[in-house]
Amino acid sequence: MLQDMTGVDPVTIPLDDKKVMSLFQNTEALGITPEQIGGTKLGALGIPEFGTDFAMQMVIDVKPQTFSDLVRIAGLSHGTDVWLGNAQDLILSGTATASEVIGCRDDIMIYLIHMGLEPIRAFKIMEAARKGKGLKPDEEEYMREKHVPEWYIKSCKTVKYLFPKAHAVAYCMMAFRIAWFKVYHPLAFYAAYFYRRSRKGGFDALLMSGGLDSAIGNIRAIENDADATDKDEDMLTTLEVVYEFYLRGFEFLPIDLYKSHA
Repeated sequence: MLQDMTGVDPVTIPLDDKKVMSLFQNTEALGITPEQIGGTKLGALGIPEFGTDFAMQMVIDVKPQTFSDLVRIAGLSHGTDVWLGNAQDLILSGTATASEVIGCRDDIMIYLIHMGLEPIRAFKIMEAARKGKGLKPDEEEYMREKHVPEWYIKSCKTVKYLFPKAHAVAYCMMAFRIAWFKVYHPLAFYAAYFYRRSRKGGFDALLMSGGLDSAIGNIRAIENDADATDKDEDMLTTLEVVYEFYLRGFEFLPIDLYKSHA
């Protein structure tokens, strides 16, 4: 849809654009402040894989500076027992940096080979860890012989499932390209996003076309509703992007029989 509306081939979009990367660091590229958008510190709303509260908190903790950092975050967010109770604690405690923690299954083998382990044994350790099988005593001892840190050994034993790096890269390439449109072709971005949400049932033209005050009012109503349903929460996700849309100076026009696309 974005390519059809703008004529830009997504494959030509650079994956190191500084403005696009800044969406995962702050909201400056959108021309708005966190205070204006209810405290949201990033410009990642509506970006696949990175737009949920959980994902954005992870981004804030990791503080990505490069595309490869985004790949690590994608791995962390799709694994089981990889982030919570594992990598998050290591990063926040200062035990390890974001680039050192285990994010994808490939990270283990590459790191262990770098530490001097035999490639075949590094591979077998990776395979056991990524399937949640832990480590055998002789494997732990071998890792210690090669001076692998205790926190890394424990991390391998904690993991239950790890994402393949190639899959994480594919997700991040898609997300970064969509984020590029959010910066440089914002109306196309929002049009495609709202269309996608309408197809999934998370869109209500009456709720969303009433202007900025109406959008924030509907957001607060759902946030303060103790009985909010999953459908309400789904609508909240869209409303947050609607609010950002208004803050960036755009607006909805009512459906028009003579102007609206069939």
